[in-house]
Amino acid sequence: MKDLPWKEVPLLDRTRATAHGRDEIRRLKAATLPGLPFPHADQALQIVRRRRTLRTGKVSIERVYAITSLTVHQANAVDLAERVRGHWAIENREHHVRDVTFAEDASRVRTGGAPRAMVALRNLAIAALRLAGWANIAEGLRHHGRDMTRPPAALGLN
Repeated sequence: MKDLPWKEVPLLDRTRATAHGRDEIRRLKAATLPGLPFPHADQALQIVRRRRTLRTGKVSIERVYAITSLTVHQANAVDLAERVRGHWAIENREHHVRDVTFAEDASRVRTGGAPRAMVALRNLAIAALRLAGWANIAEGLRHHGRDMTRPPAALGLN
């Protein structure tokens, strides 16, 4: 993907956002090229993210590549950029909660059915808290951990 003629491809989308202590500029190029070495691939994407940390002024540039089976008629550059950003919403909403709040990556549970059981319990906790209106899962866990009557009540088990 990196070796495609990206310098010849025009810039199709550029967005700028300031959030989470960073100023970020995202640029997207998309190309429909015959003979991409991936089955059903219709478009190749190059996304360049330039981030500047507001506190330190440190700048980082990240260049990523993607492919999609969506044709240019099904998804234009703006649509593709929104879909890529939408992926990060999932990452922040689900995987970040698992990695940070539950320290799932550091789990030492590895044998038998225990890993699957732990995932099921984490899923139950996240779903119950979201249904109860908690946007911040860590805060919801702290709230429910302070009184042993709260978790059963949240599940309707009074």
